Amino acid sequence: MNIDTILKWIIRLKWPLLIGGAIFLLGLIGYLTILFGGRFVVDEQDLILPAATVVETKAGERIGEIYDEYRRPVTIKQIPDHVEDAFVAIEDNRFYEHAGVDFKAVTRAVFRDIVSMEKAEGGSTITQQLAKNLFLHNDKTWMRKTKEVMAAIYLERNFSKDKILEYYLNEIYFAHGIYGVGAAAEFYFSKPVDELSVTEGALLAAMSKAPNTYSPLIDEEKAKERRDLVLQQMNQLDMLRTEEMLQLQGKTLGVNQQKEEDKPWNASYLDLAIKEAAETYQLTLPELKRGGYRLVVNINETAQRTAYEHFQQDEYFPGSAAGVEGSFVLIDNRSGEIAAAIGGRDYQIGGLNRVTTARQPGSTMKPLAVYGPAMMMEEYSPYSLLVDEERSYGDYTARNYDGSYSGQVTMYEALQQSKNAPAVWLLNEIGIPNAKEYLEKMDISLSDNGLAIALGGLEQGVSPLKLAQAYGTFPNGGEMNSASAINKIFDRNGELLESKLPKPKQVFSPQTAWNMVRMLEAVVDKGTGKAGSYSGALAGKTGSTQHPTAEGKVKDAWFAGFTPEYSSALWMGYDQADEGHFLTAGSEKPTRLTKAILSDLDKSQKLAAKFEQPENVKDVEEPVDLPEITDLSARYSLGGLSLVRGTLTWTASADDRIKYELYRVKNGNEQKIGEVEGKGSYQINRIGLFEQASYYVVPVDPLTGQRGKPSNRAKLSLDF
Repeated sequence: MNIDTILKWIIRLKWPLLIGGAIFLLGLIGYLTILFGGRFVVDEQDLILPAATVVETKAGERIGEIYDEYRRPVTIKQIPDHVEDAFVAIEDNRFYEHAGVDFKAVTRAVFRDIVSMEKAEGGSTITQQLAKNLFLHNDKTWMRKTKEVMAAIYLERNFSKDKILEYYLNEIYFAHGIYGVGAAAEFYFSKPVDELSVTEGALLAAMSKAPNTYSPLIDEEKAKERRDLVLQQMNQLDMLRTEEMLQLQGKTLGVNQQKEEDKPWNASYLDLAIKEAAETYQLTLPELKRGGYRLVVNINETAQRTAYEHFQQDEYFPGSAAGVEGSFVLIDNRSGEIAAAIGGRDYQIGGLNRVTTARQPGSTMKPLAVYGPAMMMEEYSPYSLLVDEERSYGDYTARNYDGSYSGQVTMYEALQQSKNAPAVWLLNEIGIPNAKEYLEKMDISLSDNGLAIALGGLEQGVSPLKLAQAYGTFPNGGEMNSASAINKIFDRNGELLESKLPKPKQVFSPQTAWNMVRMLEAVVDKGTGKAGSYSGALAGKTGSTQHPTAEGKVKDAWFAGFTPEYSSALWMGYDQADEGHFLTAGSEKPTRLTKAILSDLDKSQKLAAKFEQPENVKDVEEPVDLPEITDLSARYSLGGLSLVRGTLTWTASADDRIKYELYRVKNGNEQKIGEVEGKGSYQINRIGLFEQASYYVVPVDPLTGQRGKPSNRAKLSLDF
């Protein structure tokens, strides 16, 4: 063949060769794209499946879950072989033979589709289903099927069959918001996945094709038909013996849906834990919903439920209109663990959690901002005398709520009676910066710089949580523990997250703290906090704020206090206080409610009957009640050698600490002639028989030096 002939053949075959080459090249590119292009379709982050975060008590009792998709991931080792077999049998019986795409199954499906003139059978493998559900669920383009194949091949090249099956069984939907076999086992059978029987596994596999169609809770008959088909398929693949298949097909579905008790009382606490996870551990709500964490919380379920049930009683929440709200928090003194938290009377998840909502705290601020800081200075003690009179400090005037003043009053009495004027005077003496420094140590930050701080008249206010946390310093020797709802957090792999809670802080000295315990005990026993009944040891302070538009009415009412075990704060009022919404009672109601909660808690958890005095601190003496003496009498008596003596007698107080100063009045001159302690008599020596003088006695408080009223005057007379 000459050269011309060859050239003619080349010219004649040029286009077929070019077209054929192009087709071959395109095919090669397509093949290589499908084979190696999966990595551009697969985002391995999507293989980390969303998992519910579980919230449980320290005893391991689950009290809530946080999720968008309810899924409890399990490993392939936890899944019984017969459960794996059931899914493989009904969904992809050549799963262990193909490389991601089962071309035999695809061919068979296409043939049956053509024969039936409709889409009668799918050809997707388990790997393809996984790829579609994870990476292509929002892809509606004509290339979706190609991408599905690419992703499936990628998965097969990079993961073992067991791992792919594990992903699939954790990802699949089982109706009713349930994802994955782990959650499905709990939801439908109330058991962990590793305890599933053959029929239970077959029922779950039956649902994989159309979960809302084959759910046993929607259509029991269809569910059983489909389950029996799965068992039949397992038999055909030699996974079950025929006799065993027939026996299992004769069984009922065996659904055992254990419905959990609705516990509305836990809602506030769950939200508090979510907030703490964000603030302390930087775990956002979306992360909790998908991250599969385990939150161990400090809740005392008895205290939580007790508080919730009392909050449902209208008698404790008097107001001018419906809608009086409240909040309560109970914190362990030694650890700072939050035992109970009520964010509202009918709290719903995601609502306004009033435990962390700042309010004007009223007189509950006096121990924290005034008396505690003052006693840290050497010149002030519980029996220091404070000025009790109406005074103006620039534009600010301090007035007692009842309009009465004593001129001077002890710190002890000022706190017990919740007097305003002495508190403001003392804050002015110790200085606002000094007070704010102590408040900062207790995590109470204020923008205010006025004397109204003493009475809780704040711009932003203080939350019940912060208030209870601060009050916990007093029964804890002056040391403050940061309040915490979360005890521990574990990630989805069981690794413990590092705690980021601040270390305890020493705010007050042990002596100051104990002084405050005793003083606040007196508030509850004999002062403004005596409303209600509680048999155990309790100390605390009441508080209320004036309504801004309804004159003479109460806007906020408080009780903050502590037992030897717990500190608490209880607020009540309206979320929005206008002229038509005000409380019709003051701090008496939160005081009664706190005591009612503690009384019920005491029945299940015996609370201490008294506060134990710490070592190396001095106790606070009981205040002295000076008597009014009206029965002073004076008599002559004869001593030895005709010595004339005089004896003064009066009724002494039962308090033998009181001193009595004796005075003689003669010719208009008064002279102190002596004093006695705890006695009701005094002997005058060396006086004339007919002395013209009168006498009187004055009781004196040894704690403060305050003098009582002079007694009646008496003259000496002979007693025959």
